[in-house]
Amino acid sequence: MYKNTSWGQVLQSYLHPKMLGMMSLGFASGLPYMLIYSELAFWMRKEGVDLSVIGFFAWIGLAYTFKVFWAPLVDRLSIPFLTARMGQRRSWMLFAIIGTLVGMLTIAASDPSTSVRQLALGAVILATAGATLDISIDAWRIEAAPGDDQTNMAAVYVLGYRLAIIGAGFSYIVAGLTNWNIAYLVMATVMAVNGLIVFFIKEPSRGARRKARSLGEAIKENVIDPFFSFVGRLGPWTPIVFLLVATYLISDKTMGPMARPMYQTVGYTEIQVGLVSSFFGPWPVIIGGFISGAISIKFGLMRCLIIGSILMVITNAAFAWLSTISDPKTIYLFVTVGADNLAQGFAATIFIAYLSSLCDLKFAATQYAFLSALFNLVGKTMSGFTGIMADKMGFESFFLFSAALGIPAIILAIVILIFGPDASKGIRTRENP
Repeated sequence: MYKNTSWGQVLQSYLHPKMLGMMSLGFASGLPYMLIYSELAFWMRKEGVDLSVIGFFAWIGLAYTFKVFWAPLVDRLSIPFLTARMGQRRSWMLFAIIGTLVGMLTIAASDPSTSVRQLALGAVILATAGATLDISIDAWRIEAAPGDDQTNMAAVYVLGYRLAIIGAGFSYIVAGLTNWNIAYLVMATVMAVNGLIVFFIKEPSRGARRKARSLGEAIKENVIDPFFSFVGRLGPWTPIVFLLVATYLISDKTMGPMARPMYQTVGYTEIQVGLVSSFFGPWPVIIGGFISGAISIKFGLMRCLIIGSILMVITNAAFAWLSTISDPKTIYLFVTVGADNLAQGFAATIFIAYLSSLCDLKFAATQYAFLSALFNLVGKTMSGFTGIMADKMGFESFFLFSAALGIPAIILAIVILIFGPDASKGIRTRENP
């Protein structure tokens, strides 16, 4: 049964102060990630660092996958002085933001042309702190909003994250006018100013959380109980739901690494790719996120999850068409990338809300970190083989194959919608956690 909610009420929900806080936190979450992957590799290559070394730097980003192992600490451990004054979630946010600043400043003081050790140290600090910040932000988002607001919170989070991508792109301009050391100093300043939002957002209620009295109890509450909480809610459907989580974004993560090499092969110039991907590209993602946030309230989370998975299959297959064109017109690239980004924004927002609906408030940070690690680990593992696959299969067959990888997620989502447990069908509410 659909919710009796007017479109005016839907739009009004985005104007709440906590939504502005969520957007700012989304920006804080996205900026460190971009500064590790995109900008750092560009800088190192410009300074003549060997490609194999640049490739090894990609493993630093596994901190975002393995954050599940220290998520229980973020869930329960108090930080001296800070937690007593700011609360569990905000204190860890502030601690992690300070860590990202240390990482950025360490990178800013580095010289890749002489040694990459200090650069690597700064990247490790930045990735670890950024992953820790993600844990605390995800937990705050889940705890700070009623169930019906979760999809809207996810949409605003995606908006902030995408604005961080645009903001990180500004570092290229700064580096071009000065150098990369100054660029990272500027980005550290931006992070520090944005991080002040932690002092203005409200700490969620601690009613669902309790400190453990012993090590054994801590292990039980932070490792065993979170897992069996999934089993208790989902029952025999637990492996099927986990399989959906692992496969939902797999087609997009598989095709992603080969998109830009395909553009070059077809004949697109750097100006065309930069204009479409960097300037116009983020906006369809933002629009898709807000569309999904709005219609999920009207039509339900699981139905939108299915729509998102179908959209990703269709738009990923469009890259197979793009790889066959003989006249690389910008409009072709714009339509393909725009449609794909719109689908990404829609699907990613719904997926974040779905993961949130599976989490118990008592284990919010731990459970969400586990679920995000599950889909990230599978996708990133497969993406490492995409170069070999595209070389053997050709771009057209490769993109059709990557699109087909999304079909199992469609089937799983339909099966769960029709036959699955209530806990996996809708967003958790505070009245029925």
